[in-house]
Amino acid sequence: MIKFRIKTAKKIILSSLLVYFFVFSLNAQDTANSNNFWRNVQFGGGIGLNFANGFFSGAIAPNALYNFNPYVSTGVGLNFQYSSQRDAFKSTVIGGSIIGLFNPYREVQLSTEFEQLYVNRDFDEQFVNNVDDSYWYPALFLGLGYRNGNITFGIRYDILYDEDKSIQNQAWMPFVRFWF
Repeated sequence: MIKFRIKTAKKIILSSLLVYFFVFSLNAQDTANSNNFWRNVQFGGGIGLNFANGFFSGAIAPNALYNFNPYVSTGVGLNFQYSSQRDAFKSTVIGGSIIGLFNPYREVQLSTEFEQLYVNRDFDEQFVNNVDDSYWYPALFLGLGYRNGNITFGIRYDILYDEDKSIQNQAWMPFVRFWF
């Protein structure tokens, strides 16, 4: 079972990287437009750490975004998160995402983001009702944010939210996005 999880995680990472580099290399083939292409690319993402009494959670989510014009952007991202609660559980989440952004006004940002996540949860033996779990979880977020320069903060809602399978405790989530 562990070998299957490792092989699956490696396949996800490799597939995501191949798609990412394939998309960007297609545009780089045209040398006359390659400089214009890279002027419209932004990199960003998020990083998170949580600590509490016996609890740890760490996450990293790099993203790349292509600005078609001042109003429309799209991009891809990778997600990795590890969480553990002493004497309770360990959880690893890995996956990728596709994001679309629409800026009807300079300060307003509407977003859609589809994430496909592989979740592996291992519960300690004392939790008899909770069995170890490994599954794929899709999330589709619709968001609204306030944009100021390269920073956007707002709220998003997972329309595919499933209380039993989601890695989040509710469908509504605040967000902060940074782009460089």
